[in-house]
Amino acid sequence: MKAQPSKAHQYPEYPSLGLVCTTADETIRFRQLTRTRLLRLSVSHQQAILRELYENNMLQLEKAINYCAERQIHLYRVYSFTFPFFDTAIGKEELLRLASSLKRIGHSAHKKAIRIVSHPDQFVVLNSDRSEVVENSIKILEAHAFLFDLLAQPRSPWSACNIHPGKANRKDRLLKVIDQLPNSIRSRLTLENDEYSYNAEATYKICIEAGIPMVFDAHHHVISEKCASYDDISVKNMFLKARETWAPNEEWQLVHIANGSTSFHDRAQHDFVTALPNCFKEAHWIEIEANKKELAIDKVRDLLGIAK
Repeated sequence: MKAQPSKAHQYPEYPSLGLVCTTADETIRFRQLTRTRLLRLSVSHQQAILRELYENNMLQLEKAINYCAERQIHLYRVYSFTFPFFDTAIGKEELLRLASSLKRIGHSAHKKAIRIVSHPDQFVVLNSDRSEVVENSIKILEAHAFLFDLLAQPRSPWSACNIHPGKANRKDRLLKVIDQLPNSIRSRLTLENDEYSYNAEATYKICIEAGIPMVFDAHHHVISEKCASYDDISVKNMFLKARETWAPNEEWQLVHIANGSTSFHDRAQHDFVTALPNCFKEAHWIEIEANKKELAIDKVRDLLGIAK
């Protein structure tokens, strides 16, 4: 498996903007299934319903890749529940049935110059005090890594599997667990700063010690540090510090941007991004975390002066 993307494919010089999971309109939608509903069924019915759901969602994943390519969106965050329960024996079996198709989709993304990343859900807490939570967190990450392997994505931060550091004041526990992760996870793992438990500086220090990249989230940072605006010098300082953690591939650096829904420091995200750090003009990869998805990407393109 390649450690990094081929140099044969050209990515734009300007910041590449990322679509998060779905579209604001109904173009990209994934079917879902609750555990309660699944467990009510017999094993044979579980297999049947997962098979149908997986095939449908696989087509949506391919549709998402093509959608991004058509609109010159070069980064796509895979929906965490594209294949629900694929961490179970039945789910894994059904997903393996799609292995050749998933490999084809992954190769297609590469040819179309689409970078694929993931952001597993909030239940991933590697430094929890409860061993069962840590075990389940690793199980979730293993499932994401398994999917990325099936998609023929490199075992490197190019295919970032991004999580938050987790429980406050548990840095040593986090470092120990990260060090013991299987290569399929650790080689892709990145850490993102949050508003309360681990600010950008603390996350940076953990990433340096663990030897993994940091995804700098400017919205989390201004809330944590109570910055008056994105022009605060600490924003640029942390953006540049985070870039250090991506060495020797600084051009792979991934950052996040969102705006507060009702105020600058509102944790809830706005429909659009109408303000972003000036230093993000120097960013290579920006995930746009906004409710209006592709419409928000268009507005950020306007802010950055990027042709649509």
